[in-house]
Amino acid sequence: MNNRAWFYGLSENGVDKLKDMEYLGSVASMSLNSDYAAALFEGKVQLHMIESDGLDQEERETRLFPKTDDTYRILCHALTGDFLIYGTNTGLIKYFYLEDWQFVNEYRHNVSVKKIFPDASGTRLVLIDEKADGFVYCSMNHNLYEIPNFSPTIKGILWENWPVDKGVFCAYDEDKIYTYVFHKDTIQGSKVILAGGTKLPFSHNPVLLHNGELTCQTQSGILSNIYLTTHSFISSLTDAAPSDLKKMLTQTLMLRRFSDAWEVCKLLDDQASWNELARACLHHMDVEFAIRVYRTIGNVGMVMSLEQIKGIEDHNLLAGHLAMFSSDFNLAQDLYLASSSPVSALEMRRDLQHWDSALQLAKRLAPNQISFISKEYAMQLEFTGDYVNALAHYEKGITGDNKFQEHDETCLAGVARMSIRMGDIRRGVNQALKHPSRLLKKDCAAILESMKQFSEAAQLYEKGQYYDKAASVYIRCKNWAKVGELLPNVSSPKIHLQYAKAKEADGRYKEAVIAYENARDWDNVIRIYLDHLNNPEKAVGIVKETQSLEGAKMVARFFLRLGDYGSAIQFLVLSKCNDEAFQLAQQHNQMEIYADVISSENTSNEDYQSIALYFEGEKKYFQAGKFFLLCGQHARALKHFLKCSNTEEDMAIEMAIETVGQAKEQLLTNQLIDYLMGESDGMPKDAKYLFRLYMALKQYREAARTAIIIAREEQSAGNYRNAHDVLFSMYTELRTHKIKIPTEMATNLMILHSYILVKIHVKRGDHMKGARMLIRVANNISKFPSHVVPILTSTVIECHRAGLKNSAFSFASMLMRPEYRNKIDIKYKKKIEAMVRRPDNTEVEEETSPCPFCGFQLPECELLCPGCKNNLPYCIVTGRHMVKEDWCACPHCDFSAIYTEYKMLLDSETTCPMCSERVTASQLKRVNDCSSYLQQDQEEP
Repeated sequence: MNNRAWFYGLSENGVDKLKDMEYLGSVASMSLNSDYAAALFEGKVQLHMIESDGLDQEERETRLFPKTDDTYRILCHALTGDFLIYGTNTGLIKYFYLEDWQFVNEYRHNVSVKKIFPDASGTRLVLIDEKADGFVYCSMNHNLYEIPNFSPTIKGILWENWPVDKGVFCAYDEDKIYTYVFHKDTIQGSKVILAGGTKLPFSHNPVLLHNGELTCQTQSGILSNIYLTTHSFISSLTDAAPSDLKKMLTQTLMLRRFSDAWEVCKLLDDQASWNELARACLHHMDVEFAIRVYRTIGNVGMVMSLEQIKGIEDHNLLAGHLAMFSSDFNLAQDLYLASSSPVSALEMRRDLQHWDSALQLAKRLAPNQISFISKEYAMQLEFTGDYVNALAHYEKGITGDNKFQEHDETCLAGVARMSIRMGDIRRGVNQALKHPSRLLKKDCAAILESMKQFSEAAQLYEKGQYYDKAASVYIRCKNWAKVGELLPNVSSPKIHLQYAKAKEADGRYKEAVIAYENARDWDNVIRIYLDHLNNPEKAVGIVKETQSLEGAKMVARFFLRLGDYGSAIQFLVLSKCNDEAFQLAQQHNQMEIYADVISSENTSNEDYQSIALYFEGEKKYFQAGKFFLLCGQHARALKHFLKCSNTEEDMAIEMAIETVGQAKEQLLTNQLIDYLMGESDGMPKDAKYLFRLYMALKQYREAARTAIIIAREEQSAGNYRNAHDVLFSMYTELRTHKIKIPTEMATNLMILHSYILVKIHVKRGDHMKGARMLIRVANNISKFPSHVVPILTSTVIECHRAGLKNSAFSFASMLMRPEYRNKIDIKYKKKIEAMVRRPDNTEVEEETSPCPFCGFQLPECELLCPGCKNNLPYCIVTGRHMVKEDWCACPHCDFSAIYTEYKMLLDSETTCPMCSERVTASQLKRVNDCSSYLQQDQEEP
């Protein structure tokens, strides 16, 4: 009150009066801490201890500011735990350190300081000057930061007392509170921002700010709490709507409360929010937290980049990197230049391809990089079409240093291209010719070609070995001589074609035809061979090889002019002009040729019918029948085949059988059978035709009966091989279709095969096997009526040779019958007669082997087992019965054979004795399980 002050101490027991103090003037304002009080009166501040402890501190008990010789007046003051701070009318702010009892800091503002509000530590304070402008002053670095949107009506400032939010303070007037944040470390430097405003209730006086909660004193002295709107996220995070959460995210980022922002982002769970948080972390240079955010959203590139820079201690260099990551490249450059690594600014501009800026920086920071940057800049300028500047930069880029030969070559290539673009063609072409790059020659040639400089373009293409392009450009400037030189290296058919046309126009047909061939233009090749070179053979060869329709028409017209109607018809058919070919064949009586040609093509039924009707009119029944068969008219085809003359009878019957086989109609079958039996003309035809008919109709049983008849006829006529082949083919056919084989057929085949084996064994000198087979044949001599005496004679001789004297005597006696005696060959007659007169009954006993069915031991050549009464399968090599342990089969006809005997036979023979197909020893395989063959042989009889 006035110039007096009373001091009280608050304790557990209540309030104790400590002291009262009288000052030299009326007190304007007062501040105190735990030990000291400071009172402002009449432009002076008196600092004194509240309680004197009497320990030699007289000089510290009180002090008056300013000193008497100082002329300024103190307008405001504040006391913190460590400092007395005051502001003066001359703009001076002074810090008096209580511990050392001396001034430690001063700052001069340009106008007088009206009010000051330090934070708890005193290192930062808000000052309001006489212009009512607000500033934050940092005593650590003597920097002053203007407070934005500062109201002139502000009455006071409260700093946030919560340790986490050290940079937050609020300014208030009569009805509003403004929340500000002092951001000390951002990539843009320190600055103050306005975070928001809150309405202040009437007659509330703010006294304390803690974690967004403002404590106010009302008129009645009661304390009341208000929550600042900028801190709404503290209380209502979990229940907030997405739109409110987005506002809260903005608040947390403004207040630099990243942990709270993390929780908000988790609730929002969208990429944009996480990215916003990450950008804020970069802005505030919180690298660790930024890494954590980017790792969460899976941005691997940013995580790796930040991991590389997080240990950097140079503030400006780190800020520069973060500004670059935030795409603020100008700021990044300024920060890099202010850092310990200014060359980073150059690297950034190069990476961004900001070549102008890069060159400017290179002049200051790295002159040795100018050549390389010039080259890059030139390439970009060339791409954008600024050829003048591109040329200048390519020239600047040449180093002349062998270490950078590849770089210099790129620059020289650029000089060549730009020279041509700028019209200095001679310089550009010379440069390109000297340069080792083929690609440069191609590029320069393409530019020249677009500028209609064809001769230079062609020269460069040729030097670069782009022969197709070179030839194409030489053609454009009509330089045929050069085109001719390049042709062996040219692969493009188009160029060969252009050259061929030019040569044809000059009348040089041989060169033209070669060029047309290289161009694969066969129609023009054929035309020139026919029209100009008179070489129809070549033309015909090309038509047949290429199947060219147009070429075939040209050849046909050529032959027509020559009167060669047969060839003309052939080529008309080849060119698919069937109607013209037919008319030509009709006019010139060449239908046989037309018919031959057309039957080898894919032809329609109508064409076949036309030919058939023509031959019918000409009474050529065989040809008519053939074409009726081709167009599927079986009845008419058969009628014509049966009308054929005797000269064509064999072929006609074969075709008739094929017709009936295709038709599968009973009426036509009966008609043909009647014809073959001779019912229509009283002349029965050969039985082989009936056999073939049954085979064509797949009537295998009837075919088998017929086959037996045919074989019998062949046997009677002495054609034993034919009879064998007929029976064998029928046997295999029946076996393929799983039809039971008649006993007579199987027996006849076995006897005929035994006869054929005789020759093989005798030829090999194996007389015992030969004799045994002849005994089997001689025992069935009635089946060989044409050769009874020769067979019996051979049997006597072979038995005698093999030591079977008794058998030889027995068959010699048979030969002595009157009907055979006079037919014996004179060479052998006396010998045989002597055998009969002096009989020798000795006989080599035949060896035995086991029956494959029951194992009974029986003679090797015996085919009926006395033990189990089964007919035994015989070996096609020896004629003996098969043995289970030594079984194999022919790989072609599948008839059984004794494996060891077959292998021995193949030492001297190359074919199967049964089917006459070629067999090698490697094809033979032992059969371990012969049960399938045994079942088959049981079924056959």
